[in-house]
Amino acid sequence: MARDTQDLLQILRTELDFLERGGYRTPRSHWRPQFIFEDSPTCLNFGDLTRSKPCKDCALMQLVPSDRQQMEFPCRFIPLSDKDETVDSLYRYATQQELEEALGKWLRATIQNLEAERTAGKTPFPESSKQAASGRA
Repeated sequence: MARDTQDLLQILRTELDFLERGGYRTPRSHWRPQFIFEDSPTCLNFGDLTRSKPCKDCALMQLVPSDRQQMEFPCRFIPLSDKDETVDSLYRYATQQELEEALGKWLRATIQNLEAERTAGKTPFPESSKQAASGRA
C-alpha cells in the first residue's frame, strides 16, 4: 500500500474512463463475463492469467476494508455506497447496467473527494476517511 494519493487518483480516473468507454461490455473472452476492476487496465494483473502480482501491491487496497483485505479478490469488497453495496454484493442481485451505474457514481464521488482533499492539503485514507471515500460523506 505504498502508493500515493496521486497514483490512486489516476487509477480511479483511468477506471472511470474505461467504464464510460464500455470497457466491461467489450468481451475479451467469450467464455466468461468481464469482472469489475479485475478485467480493467487498472488491475496490476491485467492480461496476466497467472496473477503474478499480489493484490496487496494495488493502490485500490487503500479502499478495501481491513477485514476484507485477505480475500482472493479484495477489490470486490470496496464499499460503493452508504448501503454497504460492493461489487461482490452487486454481482449477486444487480444487473450489469445497475452494477456499472453504481460503480460510475462511486468513482465520480471518490475522485471528487480525493481532489478536494488534495486541494485542502489533507492526507486521504486514514481509517476515519475511508467512509468519505466510499461516498458516505
